[in-house]
Parts: sequence; structure tokens; C-alpha cells
Amino acid sequence: MTEKESINLADFDFGFTLVDSDELEEVQQIQQAVTETEGHAEQWQQQAEQWRDKAQTIYNSIQPLLNNLAQSPEKEYILWPDRVEKINAFKLKLMSILED
Repeated sequence: MTEKESINLADFDFGFTLVDSDELEEVQQIQQAVTETEGHAEQWQQQAEQWRDKAQTIYNSIQPLLNNLAQSPEKEYILWPDRVEKINAFKLKLMSILED
């Protein structure tokens, strides 16, 4: 059956509704608000993607530390020479991720 054959002409309303001027103004305001919100939605989606990327980068940055700490669990002590410099360098790396 084609689309032309499936249309019941007795019930066909042409897709419009009658409104008065107050209702028209209200509909137009709603349409404008929806349009503005859609513009913000794209912006919010882009921002969410940026934050997801940053979170993934931070996760990937911390993973080597966790993997190194999990190595040789039978050893009681961790030898970490120059740790202050290395920790400060890592902090700078994290800050640069957040600032991008």
C-alpha cells in the first residue's frame, strides 16, 4: 500500500490548529526558548566531552603510578629517590590537563 492510498481523507486535518493572538505569542515564546536551549545543549555537550577527555587523561596519567605501587607486593618498603621533585612535576602535569 502506498502512502497516498493509506491516507484517510475523512480524518485528514492538514496538520494545523487554530489559535488566538495570545496563544500564538505563547507558542512563539516557547519555540524561542526551545531554540535557545538547543543552542546551549550543544555547548553543554561539547563541554561534557571535554571534561570526559580530561578525566580519561588524568586516569591514564595515574595508572602507571598505581601499577608501579602494585609491583612486588611482598616487599615492605618503597625506595623513591627524588620523590618531591617527581611529585611536583606530576602535579604540574595534572594542572596543565585541567587548564587545557
